Amino acid sequence: MLRTPTGGAGSGTATAGDRLVSIGTVLNQLRDEFPEVTISKIRFLEAEGLVEPRRTASGYRKFSPQDVERLAQILRMQRDHYLPLKVIREHLDALARGEEIKLPAPGRRRDLIEGAWEQDAEPPTATRIGRAELLAAAEVTETELVEWESYGLISETEAGGYDAETVTVARLVADLGRFGLEPRHLRAVKAAADREAGLIEQVVAPLRRHRNPQTRAHAEATAQELAAQSVRLHAALVQTALGIRLQ
Repeated sequence: MLRTPTGGAGSGTATAGDRLVSIGTVLNQLRDEFPEVTISKIRFLEAEGLVEPRRTASGYRKFSPQDVERLAQILRMQRDHYLPLKVIREHLDALARGEEIKLPAPGRRRDLIEGAWEQDAEPPTATRIGRAELLAAAEVTETELVEWESYGLISETEAGGYDAETVTVARLVADLGRFGLEPRHLRAVKAAADREAGLIEQVVAPLRRHRNPQTRAHAEATAQELAAQSVRLHAALVQTALGIRLQ
C-alpha cells in the first residue's frame, strides 16, 4: 500500500518558504534517480496535466518541491510498475485525497486485457475485433469499409481482425466524408502518419531489442510519448498553416 500526503497537480500546496526552481534545475534533481529523463519528458507530463508548475510573468516554468516529488512519483510508477499515464493520474488523484493505493510488485507488467499480473511477461496483445464488430461500432457500411481498405486507410492486423483503435479511424474517416473529403483525399494523411511512425520506430527500435525488460518497457513509454508529441505538432502545423492562409 502507498499513502503519501502529496498535493495534486496545480494544488498550490507550496508555501511562501518553498523555493521555486526552473525546469533545468528540476532536470538536474531528477537525473540522479532517472538518468534518461529529459526536459521534453517533463514538458510532456505537464501537457498531459500530470503536473502544473507555476509561471512567471514572462511565462517561465517554476517548480515547487511538491512538483518535483510528484514528477519523481510519476517516473517511478512508469519505471518500476509499467503503469500508463491514465492509471498514474488516477493513483495520484487518490493519493491527493489521502487514500491508499496498491501498486503491482516492481518488475511486473499488468495485462490490461486479462487483468492479471505476470512476471517477466511480454506486453499484452492489443484487443482485436472482428469485421462485423467494427462495422457496428463505427456505424459504417460494408461498402464504405471496402473502399477505405482499398485506399489503405484501414487494414487488418497480421494476426487477423482489427485493432480497437481502428474504430476511431473509421469514425473519423466517416466524419470527414461528410465535409466532402473522400478516401482518395486522405491518402496523403495516411502516408504522413506512416512516415511519422517510421521515425518513432527508428528512435525506440534499439530500446525494444534490449535484453533488460525495464529498458524494453521504457521503449513503449517513449513510443507513446513521441506519438502524442507528434500528434500535437501535426495539429499545430495545420492550424498555423490555416492561420496564414486566412490572413
